[in-house]
Amino acid sequence: MKAPENSGRVAALARHPVKGFTPEMLESVTVKTGEHFPGDRLYAVEDGPCGFDPEAPAHISKMAFTVLAKLPSVAAVRTNWIEDEGVLKAWHPDFGEISVDLDDESGRTMFATWLSGVLAGEVRGPLNVLSAPNAFRFMDSRTGYVSIINLQSLRDFEARIGRPVDPARFRGNIMVEGWPAWAELDMAGQEIAIGKARLRGLKPIQRCRAPDVNPDTAMRDLDVVPLLRDHYGHFNCGLYAKVIEGGEVQKGDPAYPVK
Repeated sequence: MKAPENSGRVAALARHPVKGFTPEMLESVTVKTGEHFPGDRLYAVEDGPCGFDPEAPAHISKMAFTVLAKLPSVAAVRTNWIEDEGVLKAWHPDFGEISVDLDDESGRTMFATWLSGVLAGEVRGPLNVLSAPNAFRFMDSRTGYVSIINLQSLRDFEARIGRPVDPARFRGNIMVEGWPAWAELDMAGQEIAIGKARLRGLKPIQRCRAPDVNPDTAMRDLDVVPLLRDHYGHFNCGLYAKVIEGGEVQKGDPAYPVK
């Protein structure tokens, strides 16, 4: 059987349980119709009161939270969410390790206090950990459910700027190998088969300052938006998509637009 046009495969899967913090790599995931990527952006740390109402959750600008676009030093904090236990482990080279239950108010307070020490002098504060109610998630976009990163687009970007670019900078959920560079930007409105699931492309992802931050050094060492604009005439990289038919997605699964 001939492979579909623009056929690729899933190279990596990642979730970000706490908005702005460490991506966690997965071998497989089951996505559900109309829902966000599992385990993604379940929590966020507000930097001073942002007016979030858990009884009527609504989208709030990322700049209200401790995110890389505002605070590069957040990248120095390594986190690991142990889903079965509801425990978050966080580590910093100067502040050691802490384990907290983010579903418990006292655990959220402990993490906020610890993080206040890590980010002292950089935040407005007070810091407060928010938990996403029901189906709400702390996404950058009001209509962002799942983010797809085309690795060939990043390779083309690397070639243009003459230096390597870690895909982790772009904080995607599904990394695809094998699509032509920038093919994802033409998939808005298109059905995409990924593993046993079906997604529909929503819109290209417009980039901010977050990918400027090196995930290893926690320093800004790229100007991604100006570089994208200079080389391509836009500042998009990646695709937001919505799950229209749930199913399991594994590393190595086929990924292709459905004609």
